[in-house]
Amino acid sequence: MGKPTIRRIGDAERKYVEEVLASDFSNTKNPGMLRRFEQAFAEKVGTKFAIAHVNGTATLHSALYATGVRAGDEVITTPLTMSSPAFAILQADAVPVFADVREDTLQIDPDSIERLITPRTKAIMTIALYGLSPDMDPIMAIARKHGIKVIEDNAETFMSTYKGKTIGSIGDLSSYSLQATKHVTAGEGGMVCTDDPDVADAVRRFSVLGYSTVSRNVGKITKDDIQAPDFSRHVQMGYNYRMSELCAAVALGQLEHAEELVQRRIDVANLFLEAIHGCEWLVPQKTPADCEHSYWSLPLRLVREDIPWKEFRKKFMELGGDGIYAAWKLSYLEPMFQDATRNFAGKEAVIAATYKGEMQRFAVGLCPVAEKVQPQILAFKTNYWDWSRAEAQAEVLKKTIRFYDGK
Repeated sequence: MGKPTIRRIGDAERKYVEEVLASDFSNTKNPGMLRRFEQAFAEKVGTKFAIAHVNGTATLHSALYATGVRAGDEVITTPLTMSSPAFAILQADAVPVFADVREDTLQIDPDSIERLITPRTKAIMTIALYGLSPDMDPIMAIARKHGIKVIEDNAETFMSTYKGKTIGSIGDLSSYSLQATKHVTAGEGGMVCTDDPDVADAVRRFSVLGYSTVSRNVGKITKDDIQAPDFSRHVQMGYNYRMSELCAAVALGQLEHAEELVQRRIDVANLFLEAIHGCEWLVPQKTPADCEHSYWSLPLRLVREDIPWKEFRKKFMELGGDGIYAAWKLSYLEPMFQDATRNFAGKEAVIAATYKGEMQRFAVGLCPVAEKVQPQILAFKTNYWDWSRAEAQAEVLKKTIRFYDGK
């Protein structure tokens, strides 16, 4: 028996948006949607504090600042992801250092991280790729051994677990995206979570123009503050990364049925995994027994050399498939990294001064495992709210496999 169609945007989202609109955006009638959302998000993730942002790249910039990353510091991350993490590191005037991945899980390899630690290393930025947690225990051990911080980039996951712990509650900070394709969304938005009150204060102040009176629990300055002629607003450099009340209203409503939204993606992924049962040349991302995957999408590796990636996608679509996403080109192989002397938008001097000609070479061979798996990955959509559509896509996948197996 099939599963019911679910609504991605429900009654709660509309109700909360109406509350904001009814306030006429007046501070005196403000329903406090932003604070309500932050409290609910922190509770869902299992951290003490959550600070909302305008998007999930701004969150990384704030997190880097709050962990003490400054000009010339190094931050280790993976190249097998969208390049926003690398961009955020550069925005912080720091240097991205790319670690390799594990072939089975596609996650950042702790052994590769360990080899890249230098006296300049300030943080490790992990990526929960496709909804699965990296192997956090050895990563945290490496970080504690060397006195560096761990930032979890969880843009592609929500409510996943690692050894019984909710992803986002393990590192020193965690970052989430609420962009339109994510598990829970406000169209755009992001969140930084942490248990450290001082770090939370630093994130808030950095993301709200360096205002003197904002803190982990206070997201805005008051009228009493702003109307005083002697009010000293800015105690540090900061950015305008605040989330709007409207986005917070939508996101708060999303949290009320987040379990349903996440479970649908898991169910769709399992439907597709059933469809490839017995096919040895479509290899799913390995989910360790002590992890729960939330399947932002389902990555399968096409390991049959006589089937070109584009040909498989074309045949899948000819048979009725909706399309298949590729993995992102590795960050260091993107054109901007290939000519770092011209394409770094003013960050060239930071890179050059830091390395004095000894910069990690952004060239083929830097991360051989990532370079092997990236062109193999077929990422299938899991956001099918209409179950019958998901079933139809699974049947198309079976037909595509039969076509290539000659059955």
